Amino acid sequence: MRVINVSTYNIRTGLDLGLTFAFLSDLHECDTDSVKQVLKSNPADAVLIGGDYIQNGQKYERGIEFLSYCAANYPTFCSLGNHEMKYGEGVRELTEKTGAVLLDNKSVGFHGVRLGGLSTGFGYGRQGNLKKTPEPDLDFLQSFAKEEGLKILLCHHPEYYPRYIKDTDIQLTLSGHAHGGQWRFFGRGVFAPGQGFFPKYTSGMYDGRLIVSRGLGDSHRFPPRINDGYEAVMINLI
Repeated sequence: MRVINVSTYNIRTGLDLGLTFAFLSDLHECDTDSVKQVLKSNPADAVLIGGDYIQNGQKYERGIEFLSYCAANYPTFCSLGNHEMKYGEGVRELTEKTGAVLLDNKSVGFHGVRLGGLSTGFGYGRQGNLKKTPEPDLDFLQSFAKEEGLKILLCHHPEYYPRYIKDTDIQLTLSGHAHGGQWRFFGRGVFAPGQGFFPKYTSGMYDGRLIVSRGLGDSHRFPPRINDGYEAVMINLI
């Protein structure tokens, strides 16, 4: 089984919530046996999946099976990343059949928390490049930011945070996509799509409001990860 690092964050909310979320991102059709073991060893009230749970229209079975597993054992919520957009409209139907709640520019309540999912801006004729990600649905983002209560946003792209999210009233944003910068030296990643070389948002917590996971899989065989282990994130709301 693969080694997965588990990072734990204790988030003080000022509310008597006592909730624990498992945040998983960027599975990319990986072998999920080790991910399931992480969930068994780290009890959670719900599972949050932050996009790229499939690879594309040819490689999606493992990701959909994992969503079904999660939904059968935990309340499970997921948002769409750029790799789901490679599949097309069919991924929404498959996702909903698993029993997971698809937050495609939508929000729901969960035990006093508002959970939102900001879908990737890729798709629907909007294409970016390695240094620029198409903008998301800003109407949804603005309406979600105005909702009452504690808000947690699943947002696949951390590069959206400084552009669109930082100045809103969203208390916590959970992202992936950067894969830790792929190669990590001296605590910094080397490259991330949408951010370019020596990106800022690759792993850990920023501003006390953004958590970026290094992810659980690989979107390409090359380049390999170096000094960049796989990561699952546990979030305790205290």
